[in-house]
Amino acid sequence: MKKLVLILLAVASVGAQPAVARLESTGGLWRGLAEAVQNSNRGGGQPPARGVPSARTERAGVPQLRPRPAQGREPELKPPTIREYKPKSMLVVPQHPVPRAKFPVIDIHSHQPTPISNGEFGRVIKGMEENNLRLLVNLSGSSGDRLRQGVEAIKHSPYADRMVLFANVDFRSFGPGSGAKAARQLEADIKAGAAGLKIFKDLGMFDRKADGSRLRVDDAELDPIWETCARLNVPVLIHVAEPQAFFDPLDYNNERWLELSLYPDRRHQDGVRFEQLMTERNAMMKKHPNTKYILAHFGWHASDLGRAGKLLDENPNVFYDVAAVLYDFGRQPRAAHEFFVKYQDRILFGKDSYQPDEYPYYWRVFETNDEYFDYYRDYHAFWKLYGIGLPDQVLRKLYYQNALKLVPRISRAGFTD
Repeated sequence: MKKLVLILLAVASVGAQPAVARLESTGGLWRGLAEAVQNSNRGGGQPPARGVPSARTERAGVPQLRPRPAQGREPELKPPTIREYKPKSMLVVPQHPVPRAKFPVIDIHSHQPTPISNGEFGRVIKGMEENNLRLLVNLSGSSGDRLRQGVEAIKHSPYADRMVLFANVDFRSFGPGSGAKAARQLEADIKAGAAGLKIFKDLGMFDRKADGSRLRVDDAELDPIWETCARLNVPVLIHVAEPQAFFDPLDYNNERWLELSLYPDRRHQDGVRFEQLMTERNAMMKKHPNTKYILAHFGWHASDLGRAGKLLDENPNVFYDVAAVLYDFGRQPRAAHEFFVKYQDRILFGKDSYQPDEYPYYWRVFETNDEYFDYYRDYHAFWKLYGIGLPDQVLRKLYYQNALKLVPRISRAGFTD
């Protein structure tokens, strides 16, 4: 009690001090008062046990009234590594795995050999049949002679209506006149049977102009290419940048730390920045409003659906594919459901890596309301997934109807509407 009285007298004396000193002294005295009260409650004037915070600990600017359980303790058992810790969930909830898509699917984002052999095509078809994949868009179609060989290989296979090719452009050493030359080659590739154009992530990140400078996504030299796609009514499926976390510091706050640790080539802490690439991409799309752009991997905005929606609102010529970003939809099921319903005419199904056993995770997220189930790659995401329960009308558009509208050269065989 004597200690409390002395503290109160000291608090009163602070009033005569300057404002800054008064605040500092008052803060320290109140902490002393709290500790005195805590000691008094323990029945003595002993200091807190080692490792246990005082009764009033500041955390993120909000006062903490008492120590949290286990705060300040160190584990007695050896902690597991980030890959060893695989807790078995004790949650018991209904499970509805979906081994096969409810409606036929066009995978707008696949990569296959060009040209593809009948034997390899047959193995691909087996996985397609298991998943109700009606058609694959092979984005690795190349150009020139190789593209023509790829088109012929598909045409003369037993599965001629199950795959189409998108052409590619080689952006290395671009200089004056290169864009017009590439546009002429692209037009020839489209006439040879390509159904669209695929742009790889090298553009903007790695491709260099003839003078050694970085080739920007919005470089005017590329304009003839985008204009050719608009004139021929073929879409551009474009991959710009990588996940934003790949550009962020490599510390333990980075949710993709394990992936970046496993794959050094995915680290982009130096060079062009994520937002710079987004700025260039958006400027290019706005400059060419008659060209239809499908942004691969949801434009890397699946973790920020507000930004994703704003981009669609401002650019009627822009669409998204869902390739390789399922982990973001599955951790925000309510927001994702609302987004897919609102923008149901602007989203296309795509997978990227062709692994037939991974597709059912997509079907389950899109078709069910299941809770808390595994994702298929731990280095992509440490969290569980939830179903977003899309209605049939939205599923049909996502799975095939939007692709049929956007890519006129796709065969309608196997689709009833």
